[in-house]
Amino acid sequence: MNKRKLSVKLQNPHTENNLNFNFIWLGQTILKYQVPLDIFNTLNGIYETNFVNLPDAHKQLVGKISKENSLFYGGAPNNKMHPHNMLPPYVLNWFESIFKHYLDFNKISPYKLRMNSIWINEMKANEYNPVHIHQGTIYSGLSSVMMLRLPKDMGPEYARPDTPLNGKLQIIGSANGQFVKSDYGPITEERDFYIFPYDMRHCVYPHTNPNAIRRTLAANMDVEYNPVSTRTAQ
Repeated sequence: MNKRKLSVKLQNPHTENNLNFNFIWLGQTILKYQVPLDIFNTLNGIYETNFVNLPDAHKQLVGKISKENSLFYGGAPNNKMHPHNMLPPYVLNWFESIFKHYLDFNKISPYKLRMNSIWINEMKANEYNPVHIHQGTIYSGLSSVMMLRLPKDMGPEYARPDTPLNGKLQIIGSANGQFVKSDYGPITEERDFYIFPYDMRHCVYPHTNPNAIRRTLAANMDVEYNPVSTRTAQ
């Protein structure tokens, strides 16, 4: 597992000037960012103050989670979801700038972006997300996980407390074979934001604290590109 910390400039007056991120390689690239405080507070505030007006996202998600609510949907209307937007423009612009950075870092060019969906999962004790992949309007794109609220106590581990897994995000790489680092289970903190391809499998294990809430955000960005020309151009 290859990790390195880099810094670039983001030209966006609504975010911090320096963009710090980590690079994780599991056969496909994961980039980990830190969410600017204004974006982080805005997202939590919209969820907490406007929860009753947020559309239910259960019908199009696989999570075994009682509270899954949508902040944005830009796809075609269907029997599961209709287009809506609960976010201010500067937040959507920030998401687009980060997804563009991921693609530019990975030398994907040219490409067309379209934000597909943004939603929040709030996990109570024993709720979980099974191993799954994401999909937008098209099959190619980028998914993400943002840490909005993490309890300090994830509850007792039923076994092996020396290797805690309660409430843990697990991302599964596409590489295999002996000596390959194929799984990534980061120690997460609030404001962490992970971006990875749609077809990268991942899951979240349940926590066991009956008094705790684990809140995360997921965003899907459709990416239209030519994988053949992108590969041969590098």
